[in-house]
Amino acid sequence: MPLVEITYSPELSEAKLRELGSVLPHLVSVAVECPEEPYDGDLQPGDVELRFRQPGPFDRFGLDLLVEVRSKWFPSRADNRQERVDLLRTSIESATGIDDVGVYLSLPVAAWSQSD
Repeated sequence: MPLVEITYSPELSEAKLRELGSVLPHLVSVAVECPEEPYDGDLQPGDVELRFRQPGPFDRFGLDLLVEVRSKWFPSRADNRQERVDLLRTSIESATGIDDVGVYLSLPVAAWSQSD
């Protein structure tokens, strides 16, 4: 279950952010799919958590969009993480038309538990 933090420029419109919020769960799921956590295309509540925020008054932020993805470490994910993050960035740019995008993929050793 990826956790995704989105920091966005105040210049991005609400419509553009809604569009991003609708496509990002699928794009992230494709980017982190692996044999240990296959993606079947049927996202359920809690499968991908999105958190949107604008930069604070003391933040230094030079992008239109920064997407930070945290997803559990597996060897198959770690082996090609640069290709995964490059694919996610270009997929976000293509799907939304946002040009100045940064994507950070973190694969910590972690565990997850969720209520049904």
